[in-house]
Amino acid sequence: MDELIDIVDAQGNPTGRSELKSVIHQKGYYHNTAHIWLYTKAGEILLSQRSSKKIICPLMWDVSVAGHIDSGETPEQGAVRETKEEISLTISEADLNKIGVFECFQSYDNAIQDNEFHNTFIAELNAPLSKLIPQEGEVEALKLVSFQEFKHLIDTIGNNGNHFVPSNKSYYELVLQKIIETVNP
Repeated sequence: MDELIDIVDAQGNPTGRSELKSVIHQKGYYHNTAHIWLYTKAGEILLSQRSSKKIICPLMWDVSVAGHIDSGETPEQGAVRETKEEISLTISEADLNKIGVFECFQSYDNAIQDNEFHNTFIAELNAPLSKLIPQEGEVEALKLVSFQEFKHLIDTIGNNGNHFVPSNKSYYELVLQKIIETVNP
């Protein structure tokens, strides 16, 4: 879907301008996304496999839920909406624990320039995996991995069967650290 997205500057500050997602990726405008990493108290993290229909990184296993923040939305509103859309899970803004905003500036062979600020949240998953419904065209599959398996996937990034973007290793390490600190204070 080609939604309207707010443009920010290179420091992540609003510019007051908006554009269609396709134009933003074509021109390389800076913009915001929401990343939601869901975990269980039993020590697992939910991973989503990107749809085979995705233009960027099809079939890659990555963040539980991610999406562009629509024009006029706050990062929290975008996170709640994306979670409902992508995996049919209802959460509230109060469920979200923001762990930071992370720069992710990448260009792809298909001429997409993706200059994103990932507004990153962690939240406890309070529903069984069987109740989550992947959004067709966005999410191919879902799985839970243990904290130890997540760490192994980070340590073997690039050689681990289509898990994670290699250039984001420090980001994944920080996400794991914050989740562990939350579950085991």
